[in-house]
Amino acid sequence: MYRFLLTPRWLGILALTLVAATVMVLLGNWQLSRYQTRSAINDQIDAATHQTPNPLTEALPGPGSAPGTAGQVPPKATEWTRVTTTGRYDSDNTVLVRGRTVNSRVGFEVVTPLVLADGSAVLVNRGWIPPASGGATAQPEVPATPTGQVTVVGRVHMSESRPDTPQRRNGYIETRRIGVPQLAAELPYPTYGVYLLLDEQNPPADPVFAAIPIKHENNWQNAGYVIQWWLFALMTLVGFGWLARREAHGPPDRSAVPEDRLGEPTSTSPA
Repeated sequence: MYRFLLTPRWLGILALTLVAATVMVLLGNWQLSRYQTRSAINDQIDAATHQTPNPLTEALPGPGSAPGTAGQVPPKATEWTRVTTTGRYDSDNTVLVRGRTVNSRVGFEVVTPLVLADGSAVLVNRGWIPPASGGATAQPEVPATPTGQVTVVGRVHMSESRPDTPQRRNGYIETRRIGVPQLAAELPYPTYGVYLLLDEQNPPADPVFAAIPIKHENNWQNAGYVIQWWLFALMTLVGFGWLARREAHGPPDRSAVPEDRLGEPTSTSPA
């Protein structure tokens, strides 16, 4: 009854079905890998929240000795870990990162190099501030930088992707994205290869700064795609089976009258 499956036409349909199902399974596996990667990032963020900060010099590789250069990028596993260090802010090289949104408002993030006792520096993202009146790109009034020794606790953050070229304007370095190597080239000392998102500071930070929120990865979206692609693969195989069965048995004849109803009188309307 199913010998027709060996014909070229049906073998071609079967091959296309298997290729389509295989591609869908592979897409589901890729989304599963994305789900696992994003879940691991979320676990890192959550674990760091309750972590005792480690000294910067112990947690990260040093920046080297050449001024204007960024140090080695640490392993990905160090991202979001909490570190602490003490130094002096270099307000002459404050960086304004424009076009940043916090609580649905567009403004600037303020990144200031913290110069350590050995002469190297680490970039510290001190927080978000609103722009000056005149629009979202109007250079803000930056609160005074603390003088003297400052102790910070922050979370390790890697350079952002697609960094632009920093430019100096009105006494500040401006950029759209925080690319540590690009910013390090503007500075007169060696810089660590990552920057810090400020958690705590002593003396305390100016209250005008809003903390930069740490967003969790949307891993459940990937989980949904996994189920979607695997269901599509299953439906493709089930659809082939349904077509093959329909070809073997033919469509049901709905016009046929059941034998047990033959000879029954035709119903008439009541008088």
